Amino acid sequence: MIGTEKAKKDAIKKAGRVSDLLVEAVNGGVQESFINEKRIEAEIRALASTIARFMKQTDQWLAASHSINTAVKEIGDFENWMKSMDFDCKSINAAIRNIYQQ
Repeated sequence: MIGTEKAKKDAIKKAGRVSDLLVEAVNGGVQESFINEKRIEAEIRALASTIARFMKQTDQWLAASHSINTAVKEIGDFENWMKSMDFDCKSINAAIRNIYQQ
């Protein structure tokens, strides 16, 4: 009976040890998952910050591009105005010559 009692205590002790090892294994996985989750969250925040910075830069480039396009259009408008003025001046000059020659 003493041998049976000792075997029972030994079995309970070993079952407790197995239980502790199982809990450690599960907790280790949970802890690793938690650490990975925190890393992923940090990377998401960094990525969101980078995206926001790129969006701001893109908006600045679009604004600069629009300004350049407007300036080029204005140059083209000025060039057309100059051609029109040149034509008008030549027409006036021709009219004055015709009047002067008569």
